[in-house]
Amino acid sequence: MSTQTESELKMAQLIAEAINLEDMEAEEIDPEEQLFGDGLGLDSIDALEISLAISQEYGVQMKAEDETTREAFATLRSLTAYVESNK
Repeated sequence: MSTQTESELKMAQLIAEAINLEDMEAEEIDPEEQLFGDGLGLDSIDALEISLAISQEYGVQMKAEDETTREAFATLRSLTAYVESNK
């Protein structure tokens, strides 16, 4: 498991709160693990919840039809980097 940066930990905590993650702690989310499918197992409803939380916390708007948004949601690390570069 890769080590989370401080920014990734904050994003993991935001994700955990947004989707009421009960099976693991934010600190346990591997920053390189896939967020959807076989990784963390998130779905499109989770993505909407996370997008809303990101918008409220960071003021970053994420559009579902935007290819860069899809790429950003690949891993915790890519999502954190996307938000950091767009706030």
